[in-house]
Amino acid sequence: MTPFKSSSIPASNPSKVVIGMSGGVDSSVAAWMLKQQGYEVTGLFMKNWEDDDSDEYCSSRQDWLDVVSVADLIGIDVEAVNFAAEYRERVFAEFLREYAAGRTPNPDVLCNAEIKFKAFLDHAVSLGADAIATGHYARVRHESGSVQLLKALDASKDQSYFLHRLTQAQLANVLFPLGETPKIEVRQIAEQIGLHNARKKDSTGICFIGERPFREFLNRYLPRTPGPIKTPDGKTVGEHMGLAFFTLGQRKGIGLGGSQDGNGDAWYVARKDMANNTLYVAQGHEHPWLLANELSAIDASWVDGTAPLPGQYSAKTRYRQVDSACSLISGVRESPSFELTFPDPQWAVTPGQSAVLYDGDICLGGGIISA
Repeated sequence: MTPFKSSSIPASNPSKVVIGMSGGVDSSVAAWMLKQQGYEVTGLFMKNWEDDDSDEYCSSRQDWLDVVSVADLIGIDVEAVNFAAEYRERVFAEFLREYAAGRTPNPDVLCNAEIKFKAFLDHAVSLGADAIATGHYARVRHESGSVQLLKALDASKDQSYFLHRLTQAQLANVLFPLGETPKIEVRQIAEQIGLHNARKKDSTGICFIGERPFREFLNRYLPRTPGPIKTPDGKTVGEHMGLAFFTLGQRKGIGLGGSQDGNGDAWYVARKDMANNTLYVAQGHEHPWLLANELSAIDASWVDGTAPLPGQYSAKTRYRQVDSACSLISGVRESPSFELTFPDPQWAVTPGQSAVLYDGDICLGGGIISA
């Protein structure tokens, strides 16, 4: 990775910051904040998806117009760059491989590590940037020659989970202007300064692909492999279209309709038997098959470059959950894998998702859940 220029710029000569702008309110306000702080700011709009790029599901055209409008209002330069080839090679190909193997990957995690903080970072360097910035809700702290990744102060919007694979080199010259600002205040700022996207809905779709019907989207890239749907006692209750199209804990879209035994409990995807192409479902949110007190993770990535010592921490096994107390029991600091145990059962621990470890507000890193 090409290093940044020195960021020790005198106050009379503001350092140049290239900020990723999506057309949303967060990156727009972040760009305005940087401009207010005296930085020389350039906005960079990344286009990373071209397949069937229609207005129905992918809003890239409108997003670009929003970026241009915001840049004009706050008085910064902006350019668009196409990383579609990098995205398909580094993110989407892995995304499909994971689904085909029966796991449920998190493309946003890989997208941050491979596109937003790699391809984007390299392009920013070519523009002469001293630092890059994004509208993520997270913080960085420079401590004794290293960089710590911290949670945002607004716990409801914290995105450190998605950033846990970033390295020291990637974090060294990164700014997160929104790290100490509540989301409600971000929208208030946007309205006060006259941003037309102040009330624009937050994106919840696949990173850069948009909010498409997910099963329909996957079906274009992965083959259907029908097989039986069974209950824990082995009773066949239906047929699935392919294990790749289901994830542990899934309640909607299973296709079973009402209760099979009259108790009224909803059906949940509980296990996937890849060897026998069998989908297992269980009734009730708290069914034992949906609960786990331990997990194993592979492909570990630690923010400071080395695994933390075994001990007591907290962890997230999916983005939208409260941190859970856990014990890191792996004793090999150089190992790319680790194990966690939890005093309280974790719900629907899903292979392919990320297990992210925290020490208080410090995000230590994490790995891909394997079991």
